[in-house]
Amino acid sequence: MVITMPQLGETVTEGTIVQWHKAIGDEVAEDDVLFDVSTDKVDSEVPSPTAGILREILVQEGETVPVGTALAVVMPAGAEAEPVASTAGIDAGPAPATTGTAPSPPATSTRTVLESTARHVGPGAHVTRDDVTGRLAARARPLARPAPLGAAAPERRAQQPSAEARAGEHDDVEPFSPIRRRTAEHMLRSLTTAAHTLVVMEVDYSAVERARLAARDGFSVEHGFGLTYLPFVARAVVDAIGQFPRVNASVGNDELVVHRELNLGIAVDLEFEGLVVPVIRDADLLRLGALALAMHEHATAARARRLSPDDVAGGTFTLTNAGGYGTLLTAPIISQPQVAIISTDGIAMRPVAVPMTGADTGAEYGIAVHPIGNLALSFDHRAFDGAYASAFLQRVVHLLGTLDWEQELL
Repeated sequence: MVITMPQLGETVTEGTIVQWHKAIGDEVAEDDVLFDVSTDKVDSEVPSPTAGILREILVQEGETVPVGTALAVVMPAGAEAEPVASTAGIDAGPAPATTGTAPSPPATSTRTVLESTARHVGPGAHVTRDDVTGRLAARARPLARPAPLGAAAPERRAQQPSAEARAGEHDDVEPFSPIRRRTAEHMLRSLTTAAHTLVVMEVDYSAVERARLAARDGFSVEHGFGLTYLPFVARAVVDAIGQFPRVNASVGNDELVVHRELNLGIAVDLEFEGLVVPVIRDADLLRLGALALAMHEHATAARARRLSPDDVAGGTFTLTNAGGYGTLLTAPIISQPQVAIISTDGIAMRPVAVPMTGADTGAEYGIAVHPIGNLALSFDHRAFDGAYASAFLQRVVHLLGTLDWEQELL
């Protein structure tokens, strides 16, 4: 049986062989991990769809090939493998007429080992699984895939003189991993595509902290993980997007495509080896508890390399968090084709001026110590202006400081 490059996700057209787990002559059981493949979305383990002996390896580690390309031959024990004809140089007949759209990648019989992470996790306050499933089905529709605005942006490399580093005698050389290369390409493409602009506001997390401390022990016992600030920020973000929908959009051909679905990407660090952004679909349907569960499950799956390409596709807005390292201000790069990304920075106890109530001191304000941190919004100035971005971020800050978070967690 010829093993081909699988279709690892709806939009994936090619993959890079990272590692073969079997050598020529090895016995292979059905569903044994045969090789690791890296795509522009995520890294995956691919199982063998059949049992037998690995007779040939046609694509070596490090090679990138289109979906449907023959990769290896697995034959029943005792059978001789027939040579696999190369497709290079073969006249396939007249080319199809150009219609302006790319042809669909060839289908493949190879199955993926990874099951999609659950799109919606257990019920949050006032939201049952049946409620969410029903509303998702009612709202199901394809996500718009806009074309870039105007002509393609020139590559940044072409704009600058070459300045490639050369290793010296005492230097160590670390080749870029596939995920490092993909990140570099994606970030450079974003910088040459979007008109990046930054807005930053300070947040008083006192209301969040009261609710978090009150629920911390019970939440940890019930769910097996701690309740951090990040789900609170996510909940405030999805609520604010309801009032500022242009934040949840993509730039098309001289137009702004505003998405009706809110698919929230959560950036996850892979032990300093790379970054992946799993997507919580229809995040606006989830309350705080369900968002916290979804974020934890997606992050756990990402670090265990259990995400499929579809788990990281279709995001419409991204939330990234470097605050655990005590950062003061982060200016994140937008994930194309989105138009905005929000970053949470470190939260620390700081003195703040607070209104004086119930005290006959003659002073309008006193000094108190509150948990304070920054929120930074990078946005594409092509999509909207600073006033709109600032009003959106102001709404997020207001919700974090005024929502009844304790009631939200019940």
